[in-house]
Amino acid sequence: MRARKSELTPEQLALLETHLAGTLRPVAPRKDFVHRLRDRVHLPERKLIISRLQDWNRLFLVFASVMSGILLLITVARALYYYFLQRRGMA
Repeated sequence: MRARKSELTPEQLALLETHLAGTLRPVAPRKDFVHRLRDRVHLPERKLIISRLQDWNRLFLVFASVMSGILLLITVARALYYYFLQRRGMA
């Protein structure tokens, strides 16, 4: 569909902006909603985050596990790809 260009005068734009400014006012959330959300979202303390990042053994183990999983997934995908090519007689 072709977009239709409308020529609005500056007065019409100002009127539209004032109308939208009155319509789109910020709404304050209820206090109980904020309290429940604050209870559910829990960030660990800064010291705990820093200590976890400084634990190089665990960080290396996680990194190695992720890389191994990706390599395993790629190997299985390649094996299935060549298996199905061979069945169709394309290889």
